[in-house]
Amino acid sequence: MTTVLTPGAGAAASAPGGVARTELPGGLRVVTEPVPGVHSVSFGIWIGIGSRDEAPLQAGAAHYLEHLLFKGTRRRTAVGIAEEFDAVGGDLNAFTAKEHTCYYAQVLDADLPLAVDVLADVVTDATLAPADVEVERGVVLEEIAMRDDDPEDLLGELFDEAIFGAHPIGRPVIGSEESIRAMTRETLYDFWRGEYTTPRMVVAAAGNLVHNQVVDLVAAALGPAAARAGSVAPVPPRRPAPALLTPGPRLVLRTEDTEQAHLMLGVPGLSRHDPRRTALQVLNTALGGGPSSRLFQQVREQRGLAYSVYSALATYSDTGSFSVYAGCAPKRLDEVAVVVRAVLADVAADGLTPAELARAQGNLRGGMVLGLEDTPSRMNRIGRSELDHGRQRTITESLDRIAAVTNEQVTALAGELLAAPLTAAVVGPYEDEAELPASLRSLV
Repeated sequence: MTTVLTPGAGAAASAPGGVARTELPGGLRVVTEPVPGVHSVSFGIWIGIGSRDEAPLQAGAAHYLEHLLFKGTRRRTAVGIAEEFDAVGGDLNAFTAKEHTCYYAQVLDADLPLAVDVLADVVTDATLAPADVEVERGVVLEEIAMRDDDPEDLLGELFDEAIFGAHPIGRPVIGSEESIRAMTRETLYDFWRGEYTTPRMVVAAAGNLVHNQVVDLVAAALGPAAARAGSVAPVPPRRPAPALLTPGPRLVLRTEDTEQAHLMLGVPGLSRHDPRRTALQVLNTALGGGPSSRLFQQVREQRGLAYSVYSALATYSDTGSFSVYAGCAPKRLDEVAVVVRAVLADVAADGLTPAELARAQGNLRGGMVLGLEDTPSRMNRIGRSELDHGRQRTITESLDRIAAVTNEQVTALAGELLAAPLTAAVVGPYEDEAELPASLRSLV
């Protein structure tokens, strides 16, 4: 058993030892952060497997399992799991992303043993009963239908498909109606047992806790799963190489009878390991991260073209994307596309003003600190840091990295990314691409 302590910083500085890390047999990693003054603990089991790790016939399996594992284990029924957490006022849930899945709970500190036992039971010893597979199939299909009724969610998935092409990272996390209808219990079981192994797991906890006590609870609860894995190092998932990333169509349209036209424009971005990623965060914030951002001011405040306009980043292990969203009246789509492209071109050519740089850095620094005021946020931070980078960065380190970004770095990055050909996705009342404004078709 190996324990490494990372000094705390900021709000965590008063916690003895800061973030602590222990690696257990079977490759299972445990990271904790004491948070003074609280009476709760947030606890999560992270698995470094997401939707991009699914074969075509498995598309949507990780998300399907997120539903299914809570339906019962050999020791607990679905009702029993719900009753145990309701009895202590706890929160139990999960989420699935492109490259990881997390099962988590928030409970009073005295109820941490319950949270550890239940989550470990769910993640490693679910029954996946055939009847439950069918029940949850219907639930997931309803979730897909709900997604299709939300133009903004649908737009994001169309954009990913367009910018990443046939690569698995471009597929929807939730899968498709076709893949979910065809999913068998055997496919789900094989994916779960084959991919959800302790070398790919990180256990993270933050709150009123003692590290060694958490380690003991985890070792007991996940011991059988660790024994199945043996003494091995963390195993990266088998992912297609970045060279296999091939863009799809540069313009995609989904015809929907909506009151607004929903537009997303963007370019390939950076991976989370790229040393320029902090400069990209600053650039993104200045362009579309708040009411003072360039896009918000130009599109909404000065011209009144859209109510909602913002930019966003996605960063993965080997690639990423930068995108701009705007929702507007269909008759204004032409002007919105022209203004957005002009803003991007201007920043690509001239970078940010000193005032924009300073505001973006202050926004990021303040948002980071304020976002860590609760235990779920801290649990998420340390869990993802361990899973994604294999190390912990203190809050002070992160704040210093933001402050160190220069205008020259942002300008160089903007010139490289924003001058690239754009990919566009549109959801709205257009029968075909010929009905889209010529200005939008010419942008891509």
